[in-house]
Amino acid sequence: MKASLSLLLGAAALLGACANSGANYTPVLDGVPTPAYHADLRACQTLARDQRQLDHETMGAALLGAGLGAVLGEADAGGDALGGALVGAMAGGAASAADVADRREAMVIQCLRGRGHRVVG
Repeated sequence: MKASLSLLLGAAALLGACANSGANYTPVLDGVPTPAYHADLRACQTLARDQRQLDHETMGAALLGAGLGAVLGEADAGGDALGGALVGAMAGGAASAADVADRREAMVIQCLRGRGHRVVG
């Protein structure tokens, strides 16, 4: 039980650390930044940051990981379904949170391009 609690706290810390990942991205420009670039960058980062981190896709991945982890944990010789569920939920949630970070980064890039900045990546 103590190990399961440690895993759960570790998962919460991991997802908390990813809270603004992707939204803080500063892209590479082709050329010198315009005078409006820094204000536009802050606005685009805020737009990306305002997108929900724990969306339906992330929650679904965490639940799927928890289900698979519980089944595998129970099938293991130790029979620790709860531990398996926690590990599975952590893995599924972390993988989906990484996808959210990538989408936020792409949002910053597209937002700046839409405002006329020559963003390379």
